[in-house]
Amino acid sequence: MSSLARPQKERSHYLLSSKRCSMRYALITPARNEAKTLPLTIESVAKQTILPVKWVIVDDGSTDDTSRIVDLSKARYPWIHLVRNPPRQTRSFAGKARAVNGASCLVAGDDADLICNLDADVTFDPDYFEFLISRFENSPKLGIAGTPFTQDGYDSARDSFEGENYVAGPCQVFRFACFRDIGGYVENDAGGVDWIAVMTARMRGWEVRSFPERRYHHHRAMGTAERGQLEALYSYGKKDYYLGGSPLWELFRVAYRCVKRPYVLGGAALLLGYSAAAITRMKRPVSDELMRFHRRDQMMKLRSVLRSLVRLKKIDSFSAPKEPTR
Repeated sequence: MSSLARPQKERSHYLLSSKRCSMRYALITPARNEAKTLPLTIESVAKQTILPVKWVIVDDGSTDDTSRIVDLSKARYPWIHLVRNPPRQTRSFAGKARAVNGASCLVAGDDADLICNLDADVTFDPDYFEFLISRFENSPKLGIAGTPFTQDGYDSARDSFEGENYVAGPCQVFRFACFRDIGGYVENDAGGVDWIAVMTARMRGWEVRSFPERRYHHHRAMGTAERGQLEALYSYGKKDYYLGGSPLWELFRVAYRCVKRPYVLGGAALLLGYSAAAITRMKRPVSDELMRFHRRDQMMKLRSVLRSLVRLKKIDSFSAPKEPTR
């Protein structure tokens, strides 16, 4: 039987599954020209062991078939809702923030305990949200949760400097009380809205965790929508500056990026972006308090990395074979 005829089955499946977890969740997806990947994300959500109470997909000015795909999916899954924003010329991180903040008002009356910003180009295993819900139920102070993600040749748990106290933007699950406490996403045109949300939550005492037991797959390299990889890395370098990142931390990040594809050029693009933003004194959308919190956090991570390297060096030295005596 076609999946077009299964809405009642999907609803009963939610009722059976929800006995395992008492918390309910809603999804919000800003989508702009995502016709290629959105069907994969919809299929992945529809297979979840616990379904969302509502999924608001915001067509943020698309010029492709994004809205038509959502309209067809609404007939199959009644918990999907479409919001159409007027067309605009380019993508905008502030536009994404406005889309999520606006849609959060639409799900506020659905008794959702959790709200998730979900990009339209990710997929995950069927128990993904059940796993995260269980973590919220076990940790009352957990404000934002997620998992590492994979891309082609990349695993954020292995290749990112952020660590387990950071949740990447493609899939961020908020306790609704935390989302309200931080005031939602900051509408910053240059980007960093996901990062600002995470760091503000931590600064205000909420726990933030990326749980390594699961992964989701991100089907397009982060930051490459409508631009190439080197341009995206240049933009990330600028973002490191305007979000208040330490110059010392940036040097270590550049050195690390130089040994990843594209070799040397990737690190050079990061450094050029950071330097350009510093020279022009690019406006920072973060408060002095948040910048100080961020830099303290970076230095703690850096000390931890250096201690680990020293320990490894001592172990290698201790285990190295001794020269034979004459």
